[in-house]
Amino acid sequence: MNYKKLFFPIGGGNGLEERIYGALLIAKKFNIKLEVLKSVLKSNTSLYKSYAMPEELQNEIDAIINTKFDDEKKEFINLFNKVLEKVDLDDSLVHLKIKEGLRSSLVEQESKYCDLVIAAAPPSGVTTATFETSVLKSGKPVLMFPRIMRNFSMDSVIIGWNNSTEASRAVTSSIEILKQAQKVHIVSSTEYTEDSETMSNLIAYLKEHDVDASFEIVKTTRIPGQALLNAALDGNFDLIVAGAYGHKGLKELMFGGATRYLLENSTLPVFMSH
Repeated sequence: MNYKKLFFPIGGGNGLEERIYGALLIAKKFNIKLEVLKSVLKSNTSLYKSYAMPEELQNEIDAIINTKFDDEKKEFINLFNKVLEKVDLDDSLVHLKIKEGLRSSLVEQESKYCDLVIAAAPPSGVTTATFETSVLKSGKPVLMFPRIMRNFSMDSVIIGWNNSTEASRAVTSSIEILKQAQKVHIVSSTEYTEDSETMSNLIAYLKEHDVDASFEIVKTTRIPGQALLNAALDGNFDLIVAGAYGHKGLKELMFGGATRYLLENSTLPVFMSH
């Protein structure tokens, strides 16, 4: 796929400036349109309005809430513009949307109209509504980047291959990135390459797209995802490509072991597809 549009949803919390900076670095590298969605939710006005308050008092509370909302909106716009200037990205490529509503619902809807979602890694690997929705509801591949990232490159890419549907989708979705990389390396384990043709077929497929890839079989550990990250760090790679695995638990959406390990520990951007 030839990427034409990136989508970056951003929530609240600490480190807003760092997350904006990382997203804009990625947009600058791709040099394509970036749509940024900042979702905001006003205080729960229905709660106090359910009480028999005088109309005058309700109006006063409404005014306070609206003023706070407007102040936070202006503060974010000022911060965003400051970072945009710092990154020196052509502002004609960037479109900032600030919408009121439930974050997960807004992200799920707005993320459908792009080629690639970029999302900051969740703090300490604990998935947020923004991140979960981006990966599992957008229907798009996601490029996760560390919450603090000062440089972004796609010159050397490592692929984690386990012969799964998700990994296959991640490879195909990242073809344009792989074609531009100077080095592409595949790591797998004996568990997933018992059939000797598996890796040969993958390398031949990439060759059809003019991607020359090397490969190695690595020794896995008891911790899913650890071998892939170790190989990526030891080889000084810029980007990891891997499948994202998720299943629905009783109370929350959780990610599988390998994905969770990358969320918690990776200091590198990870291109993933669910």
